[in-house]
Amino acid sequence: MAKVISIAIPKGGEGKTTTAVNLGASLAAFEKRVLLIDADILGASGTSLGYTIDQIKVGLYDVFNFTHTLTRVIHNTELSYLDFVPSNISSAQVEERFMRLSENRAVLKLALREVDTQYDYILIDCPPFLRGITTNALCASNSVIIPMRASHFSLDSVMRIMRYLKWIRETANPQIYVEGILLTMHEPNTRVADITSRELEARYSRFLFKTFIPKNSVLAEAGFFGKPILLYNINSKGAQAYFRLARELIDREN
Repeated sequence: MAKVISIAIPKGGEGKTTTAVNLGASLAAFEKRVLLIDADILGASGTSLGYTIDQIKVGLYDVFNFTHTLTRVIHNTELSYLDFVPSNISSAQVEERFMRLSENRAVLKLALREVDTQYDYILIDCPPFLRGITTNALCASNSVIIPMRASHFSLDSVMRIMRYLKWIRETANPQIYVEGILLTMHEPNTRVADITSRELEARYSRFLFKTFIPKNSVLAEAGFFGKPILLYNINSKGAQAYFRLARELIDREN
């Protein structure tokens, strides 16, 4: 049965999509069967995997709209162990309907039952807010990875999602837990990074991943060209960091 992990924080620019795509690809490189679900209405995971809007005919919206089963909207990627469910929100009208549909917190959880024996990991790239689609993802998940940059605003967002997870546990999914807090775009020798790291150690030390993702321009280049970092530049610092993160995650299961 698959382990379902949401990648979420209520703030943009923290590395959610970069982490979803590159952690998924790295797990696939370790021959783990991975399904990546793009639950962000911007569809950035699809772009980072080389898909254009015109290429995506069916996706997560169709699952929430009950016009397709999850199996019918799964797409292949360049990596044989990595499959993908795109976001296919193409207009404001569809986006509004999608948000209303996603208020039914059980839709995604029920949909995943169809495929949970086919994968080792299901990763959900969540939008930068705590309602609707994100709530649905958290209700369907075993755990959550919280990516964050070193900043005061990011720390505030971590506290917000921690409170929200407490509410999710109390009302819908008592088993969900924090897989880890992941520092992204990290520059460890800066003063802001040092202050942030000390704050995290004081408040959330037991949740911190050992791995951090360094600031690395090659990661942005890879996403721009529609490639996971391991297919764009496997020797880059970003690629090696995501390999370490995947290994850390796998080792926890053994």
